[in-house]
Amino acid sequence: MAQPSPAPAAGASFIDFQDVWLAYNETLLAHNNFAVEAIDMQVAKGQFIAIVGPSGCGKSTFMKLTTGLRKPSRGRVMIDGQPVTGPLKISGMAFQAPSLLPWRTTLDNVLLPLEIVEPYRSNFKARRAEYAQRASALLARVGLGGYEAKFPWQLSGGMQQRVSICRALIHEPKMLLLDEPFGALDAFTREELWCILRDLWLEQQFNVVLVTHDLRESVFLADTVYVMSKGPGRFVVNRAIDLPRARDLEITYTTQFTDIVHELRSHIGAIRGTATPAATASGATP
Repeated sequence: MAQPSPAPAAGASFIDFQDVWLAYNETLLAHNNFAVEAIDMQVAKGQFIAIVGPSGCGKSTFMKLTTGLRKPSRGRVMIDGQPVTGPLKISGMAFQAPSLLPWRTTLDNVLLPLEIVEPYRSNFKARRAEYAQRASALLARVGLGGYEAKFPWQLSGGMQQRVSICRALIHEPKMLLLDEPFGALDAFTREELWCILRDLWLEQQFNVVLVTHDLRESVFLADTVYVMSKGPGRFVVNRAIDLPRARDLEITYTTQFTDIVHELRSHIGAIRGTATPAATASGATP
């Protein structure tokens, strides 16, 4: 049965959405045409959450609100106790397409955020050797030690995505946002990257927001899975994943795991049809 995620301790919310609505322009706002609506969410520091839902439901819009790339039309977004008024420097992002610069080596692609984001930009030349050492250590952590001088065209898709994740983490962000990062990969590579991400998160305990269409992925990785309705998007289910940490791939073959996946799939199926109330009847948020 769907259930709310554990409430964070008072004052401990790292992500805090307070009745957030977003219309993409003034005309849409005047006609009450919202992309997302009535989003209330409190996520404790260090938690890993996943967002699932049908295409076009507002998952990517939620990400833009979380990173400050979009400001809400109504309500307020707080990250790490501060109102979000513009793009955040404390977050890293990775997408389905790695988007590595083809003329830069693996090492230089990973270092890119430190060249353009303050306070690293100001002292990048002076501290480049130190930053390069940090990047090499991170690449080794994801199995790419020795690949620093390779160019993107010399790497497989899975390797490129590992580089993309390293690039998102090189400035040691407090929050990692992942928008379908493994969707274009084969099943074996995808599961391998689940484990790499799991290990990085367990070691560093940054917050993670994962947008995915893969329900198995969401259940394997997340503390809580949020299900969004069809547009205008709102959260209709938030399911705490009460599986033990640290999880290995063997857990994906257990009845407990598959039962949760099937439960979430039933909610998505209801949303795609006309039976959205079926989701709320089994513990969804209003």
